[in-house]
This record gives sequence, C-alpha cells and structure tokens, in this order.
Amino acid sequence: MKFKRVAVGGTFDYLHDGHIAILAKAFEIGGRVVIGIASDEMELRKDSAGIRPIEVRMRSLLETLRLEGWIERAEISVISDPFGPAVSDTGLQAIVVSPETKARAEELNKLRASKGLTALEIVEIPFVLAEDGTPISSVRVMYGEIDTHGKLLKRYAD
Repeated sequence: MKFKRVAVGGTFDYLHDGHIAILAKAFEIGGRVVIGIASDEMELRKDSAGIRPIEVRMRSLLETLRLEGWIERAEISVISDPFGPAVSDTGLQAIVVSPETKARAEELNKLRASKGLTALEIVEIPFVLAEDGTPISSVRVMYGEIDTHGKLLKRYAD
C-alpha cells in the first residue's frame, strides 16, 4: 500500500463496474479509504430523473464493500457538498478519480492549499467502457440501456 488514507467520492447510484474500478484502485493503494457518498440534500441530478435515495445507494455500497472484503478498511461519510471531509482531513494523502471527476479533485487541492493543507495526490483511472465502447454510467443503467457491467441490453443492441 502506497498511502495510509485515500479518498473517493460520488453518488454511487446504480453501483456499476466503473464505481467498482475506482473503489478497487482506492483499496489497492490505500490502507484506509474514506468514501464520500452524496446526500439526498445535494439535489444531484444526472438528468431530470435525479438519483435514488441515500438509503438505497448506501445499502448497495455497503453490500459491495462486504462482498469485496473491503468493509473493515472503509470509512463512509455522507457528504452534502462536493468535497466532504477531504477539504479539511489532514490524514488524507490521495484521491482516486475518473476523467469526469479529475477537475473537481484539482479544485479540492486548491481549497486544501488555501487552508494550509498539503495537496492530495490525484490518482486517475480510465473510464470503464460498456460493450459499445462508451463509458458505463448510472444514467445509462437507469434507462435500461446497459446493465451494471456495461452489457448492452436487448432493446438497445439492435
């Protein structure tokens, strides 16, 4: 393990292989992983449908952490802003992001610097692609276009 404490964050709606890849990288490089999961109050909208309630998303996240054997090394924090505890946690050393969230991590490092904290090392992993070569996303899963592993579902495969 390269770092004692690593951060990762998101909505974790329709937990899919892209989420698993980010979590796997975080647990590979970090002894403890601080996972920020967006609260319902953030009113996050991937589109007009919004996201599922925190209880549903949290249950899925916890189940995945248990199945993967990561639960003992996880610290879950419900966040109500884009940065959560990562903006002030002095013990954090790195953050794992996708290309979609890299700019947010750079913004986070600017905020940390303004508070006199060290920048987090940004570890970027590539998008996990669906069968059709485009990124897996919760929105695509929600609309029944793909499953959580990126397999195209029948009505979109024609």
